[in-house]
Amino acid sequence: MSLYVVATPIGNLEDITMRALRILKEVDLIAAEDTRHSHILLHHYGITTHTTSFHSHSSDAKTNALVEEMKAGKSVALITDAGTPGISDPAWTLIQGALNADIPVIPVPGPAAFLAALMGSGLPMNEFLYLGFIPAKKGRQTLFESLLDEERTVVLYESPHRLTKTLMQMEAILGPDRRIVLARELTKIHENFHRGTLASLLAQAKKQPFKGEMVLIVSPKDFVWEG
Repeated sequence: MSLYVVATPIGNLEDITMRALRILKEVDLIAAEDTRHSHILLHHYGITTHTTSFHSHSSDAKTNALVEEMKAGKSVALITDAGTPGISDPAWTLIQGALNADIPVIPVPGPAAFLAALMGSGLPMNEFLYLGFIPAKKGRQTLFESLLDEERTVVLYESPHRLTKTLMQMEAILGPDRRIVLARELTKIHENFHRGTLASLLAQAKKQPFKGEMVLIVSPKDFVWEG
């Protein structure tokens, strides 16, 4: 009777721990954000454990059903499409449900896109603020204004089709010289880091729009590149 919260690769299928593979093989059930997507990983490693969907549109009844399965003695592994469950996905609701039912929650750590982006960014990592996805509409300006005097590195997720608009708004509020890093397609064939100022990154985005999954890392307010 346990809920295992298992991190899975964000791109490269080799980025999974031996422990995670063992857990996924041993549990009674895998609760996946998208079973079709997860089957690619599971098939690659010959894992035949039964899967069920658990995503942002799952009802309270689905959460309760999974909790009841665990209360009956079954073990469940919770995975997301990519990375660490609970980071910008609905995993928290099942974790909370398990804890409320006195079911042990066991983390099986591994990849997370925002950590991979930080690792390669070149920006300070001793203190950082992860804010998840930038709001699509309401709250964008307030968010960017809150970064004006931020003394920590800030990590954000953004969609490719909104990137140019986001960079324009950020430049207007934070100034053209604020340092920023765009990390794209992390751990995949076309992984790339674009490091520079808001002005330089915006110029690139206007010239040729960036594609693929991306993470934005904004420097502390007074950060200066060394070397």
